[in-house]
Amino acid sequence: MSRPSYADATRGLLRERLLDAADELLVQSDWAAITMAAVARGAGVSRQTLYNEFGSRQEFAQAYVLREADRFLRSAEHAIADHRHDPEAALAAAFSGVLTAAADNPLVRAMVAGDPGSGLVALVTTRGALVLGAASERLAAFFVATWPQLQDREARVSAECVVRLAISHALLPAASAEIAGASVAALLGPYLKQLIAGGAVTG
Repeated sequence: MSRPSYADATRGLLRERLLDAADELLVQSDWAAITMAAVARGAGVSRQTLYNEFGSRQEFAQAYVLREADRFLRSAEHAIADHRHDPEAALAAAFSGVLTAAADNPLVRAMVAGDPGSGLVALVTTRGALVLGAASERLAAFFVATWPQLQDREARVSAECVVRLAISHALLPAASAEIAGASVAALLGPYLKQLIAGGAVTG
């Protein structure tokens, strides 16, 4: 794999700096009250630089959600890899780990709090096709890489189910992360195990 060019690396650092600035501001203020000018100041750049990079507030918010989703997915992938020989344990570890991280995540906390007028929740629900699609596709590919016995369609269906459940539990937490993870694993683990074993799922 070739290294990114200097320009691409610099741009990547700039984007991370801007998104990190949003993280810091969201700890102190509602998303609806955070202006693009405040984000730019927090990152130490001009507002025009911010707009040049993301285009609009909506695009910035979407990039922010996608960045956090990527972080959660990486955590889930590590947990699954550590328990690859036990699909149920893999799902439990991945789910509980993601939900634990989500509980302390500024963006998720803002969504759970129901930040009025922010539009954040819509980015993972009514207007969440991009986030759901990207997360499901990535997780499906990881499922196949981890368990090659899975068919692509089975992996896609399983991954989308896991992603949808993770979003639901993160936005509407009803139990501890460990209990939620164990419940989801108990429900989906046997199904996934049967698919990996190459058996037909009936019912």
